[in-house]
Amino acid sequence: MTVAARLLRETSAPLTEVARSCGYSSEFAFAKAFKRQFGVAPGSFRSAGFSASAVPAVPR
Repeated sequence: MTVAARLLRETSAPLTEVARSCGYSSEFAFAKAFKRQFGVAPGSFRSAGFSASAVPAVPR
């Protein structure tokens, strides 16, 4: 997920492409896992300009 966060911050690649580059075949599954890890949806993470270190991981 840290790779995904970096891609969301540093590229304008579509979420589908980010998901696939991180091993997810489904954008929905990727978004669900990302939100579980960071507490925000990938699109919100990108548009708000979050950094992976600024968003606390959600405890499991």
